[in-house]
Amino acid sequence: MLTKEEIQPLLSQAFVEADLPLAGRQSGKVRDWYVLPERRLVITTDRLSAFDRVLAAVPFKGQVLNQLSAWWFEHTWDLIANHMLSLPDPNAMFCRDAQSFPVEVIVRGYITGVTHTALWYRYSLGEREIYGYHFPEGLRKNEMLPEPILTPTTKGGATGHDERLTCAEVVEKGLLDARTWDQVQAAALALFQRGQEIASRAGLILVDTKYEFGLAPDGSILLIDEVHTPDSSRFWKADSYAGRLADGLEPELFDKEFVRLAYAQRGYRGDGEPPTLPDEIWIETSRLYQAIYEGLSGQTFQPGAYPVGPRLVKMLSLQEALR
Repeated sequence: MLTKEEIQPLLSQAFVEADLPLAGRQSGKVRDWYVLPERRLVITTDRLSAFDRVLAAVPFKGQVLNQLSAWWFEHTWDLIANHMLSLPDPNAMFCRDAQSFPVEVIVRGYITGVTHTALWYRYSLGEREIYGYHFPEGLRKNEMLPEPILTPTTKGGATGHDERLTCAEVVEKGLLDARTWDQVQAAALALFQRGQEIASRAGLILVDTKYEFGLAPDGSILLIDEVHTPDSSRFWKADSYAGRLADGLEPELFDKEFVRLAYAQRGYRGDGEPPTLPDEIWIETSRLYQAIYEGLSGQTFQPGAYPVGPRLVKMLSLQEALR
């Protein structure tokens, strides 16, 4: 893991967007991609998204997301097939092309969160029927649920923000057919269980996570996007969880939730212009991403060279030469 002094000068070189000599670039909040014959080239940038918007760019964040997702894809293949073909660069992945489903699947093991779609936020407003589940009175923030639950959302929705759904509404609204949705739900719960087991061995609690699935040209269901990263998942440190819960303190965070909380402490929950955060926050974010990569994968983080753009162009030229 890099030191603060090594990361500081790279803040201005964070990888914001891919600019490859290829036609038809498409972009999401964090990833850029190019559709190629029979495959897709996905580039993971350093953009940091929270509250459904891009807020910053953090050095090495993209590399961690790309390489950690690859690690998880390899370690969950027995549960469900995925779209990964190869990693030609620390920030790039060649993938099988797949039509993504219009539903994001969030699996939650604890009642927590500060965003508008989070369980604890809805519960704190007085709601007791959330995502089609009934929650009793007297729950405390950050408590473990009796069992993990599925809380699907749309992707963006009419407002541009994720819209909450119940599991029944996924089929009722025609977003997925019943058979496909049953397969997706079973895969999501199995992935979450595997994620909790591996996180536990790393001294972490996998609190909740987001999965995306898609349909391959041959009709098979694939796990796509990313898996159990600090972007898509919430992690807490396990050894201090019980004591801090008993004392009414927040768990020790080990994901980008601490960025959300830094904004929330400044009164920002996603509406209007976000406040400026100091460099120290982004340096610590970079180190956190590297630390969670090392903890979960058991591998030492090897930083790729900056700037990232020229490195990707060189990679692409080499790929073409080898074709």
